[in-house]
Amino acid sequence: MPQDHSRDLFKGAFILTIAALATKILSAVYRVPFQNIVGDIGFYIYQQVYPIYGIALALSTYGFPVILSRMIAEEQHPADGHKKINHLIRVSFFTLLIIGVLFFLVFYTGASLLAGWMGDERLAPLIKFISFSFLLLPFLSIGRGYFQGKGNMMPTAVSQVAEQLVRVATILVLSYAFIAQGRSLYEAGEGALSGSLTGGAAAILVLILFISIYREKLIFQGSPAAAEDLFKWARILIFQGMAICISGMLLVLLQLADSLSLYSSLVKSGVPMNQAKVLKGIYDRGQPLVQLGTVVSTSLSLALVPIVTTAFRKGQKAFLEGKMTAALKVSLAAGTGAAIGLINILGPVNEMLFENRDGTGVLQIFSLSILFTSIILTLLGLLQGLGHPYAPMKHIVAGVLLKYMGNLCLVPIWGAAGAAAATVFSLMFVAVFLLLKVKSMFGKTFLSMKFIGEIAWAALVMTIVLQIWLWGGSHMGFMLHGGRASSIILSLVGVGAGGAAYIAVITRRELFQSHEIILLPFGSKLLKLQTKLRKKR
Repeated sequence: MPQDHSRDLFKGAFILTIAALATKILSAVYRVPFQNIVGDIGFYIYQQVYPIYGIALALSTYGFPVILSRMIAEEQHPADGHKKINHLIRVSFFTLLIIGVLFFLVFYTGASLLAGWMGDERLAPLIKFISFSFLLLPFLSIGRGYFQGKGNMMPTAVSQVAEQLVRVATILVLSYAFIAQGRSLYEAGEGALSGSLTGGAAAILVLILFISIYREKLIFQGSPAAAEDLFKWARILIFQGMAICISGMLLVLLQLADSLSLYSSLVKSGVPMNQAKVLKGIYDRGQPLVQLGTVVSTSLSLALVPIVTTAFRKGQKAFLEGKMTAALKVSLAAGTGAAIGLINILGPVNEMLFENRDGTGVLQIFSLSILFTSIILTLLGLLQGLGHPYAPMKHIVAGVLLKYMGNLCLVPIWGAAGAAAATVFSLMFVAVFLLLKVKSMFGKTFLSMKFIGEIAWAALVMTIVLQIWLWGGSHMGFMLHGGRASSIILSLVGVGAGGAAYIAVITRRELFQSHEIILLPFGSKLLKLQTKLRKKR
């Protein structure tokens, strides 16, 4: 029985991991064609309001469903479990309905105030529009949390993917149609934001379909729950759900800090309004780059939770510390490789994806955040598996406040580059304190200075290879005319050459043991390569 439960746990975690990765990649990739459709100012308009949707998404995907699933799992007793779960569902639904309505009212009634804080009053209608997404919160959270609590992860996974697919399709189709009709960029932004509602509606329909397929009965009528249970469940749902949400909303909250301070600070420092919008839109190009750059760490953090949880509960300290060491080594290697590699070829990558090389210097600074985000995501997965999902909250809140204050201080001096530097510094702050938290729990450091030095050497070799390629490639005959076509060649070949050089150094110096290499992308192939190199010596 325990083996079956363990197998079900890993199967469910794998399903959710695949779904989460698919949604993350979709969320990053659609921004490229969207920016190409609406331009930098249109991208600025969308990104100013997006963090509000990001909060709603985190609440209905990573926060409340997780807590609700745990509560349902705990209440599944043979005697009266079904009756108690019905009580729990009713209490949770109405609690989440109140939370959703409160969020809706705050953003809807405060839209003008928030738009004024952002420095652009024309954003008020868009903020009002996106506030409706909070009204979907109880339906999405209850559906996902109920199935997860029953150990069935498929409905949650399918609903997440369906939500993103419909949302992305809505964004691209409506933004293209509105621009083609000659409507304003703000109207195109509102059309794009409607994807939050169509996507949420699609997810709800998927959950209803699964309820029908599995013949589940979610009863919202009947005798009331005991007052003691009612307040206990509501308190757990509100406080623990919000705590997990804050831990999972770091990047969204940093984007919100930019929405509230970057454009307004640029204008106050004397930058004309239209130019400030363009600069903010160019700065926001960094968001999809960071999301794509942290895909390895995202998948690693999601996969770590069940592994670390099982080892921790069984008291397998040596195995646990080995997995933690491997995870942090992989996240540092993957984050460093992605960040330094992107910094080297960001000029052509910028033009390949966004049609020009505007803001390349700013985006190069911003790209350093890939390194610290990779480490943070891994640490969050480790802490959740260790039973400390709320520990990072205070560090994340402090990091977001540091980011906001950094914008206010640095943007008037360095412009958008100041905002990029503030992001990097705030993420470094969070990463350092989370590392110290893990160190205090185990009394040891999991990353040695020798390993860090070897990774730095591999990054240097990759940099040399990439700079030689960029210098040589830019002088080749087929590159003479420049433009987007040459940037595509420079970027794609650069990714291959730089990645090969980086991996070659890591493999030749045997920085990872066999069980650690498997955690890397194409790990089995890298393991074979390392074995061949070892035999040749």
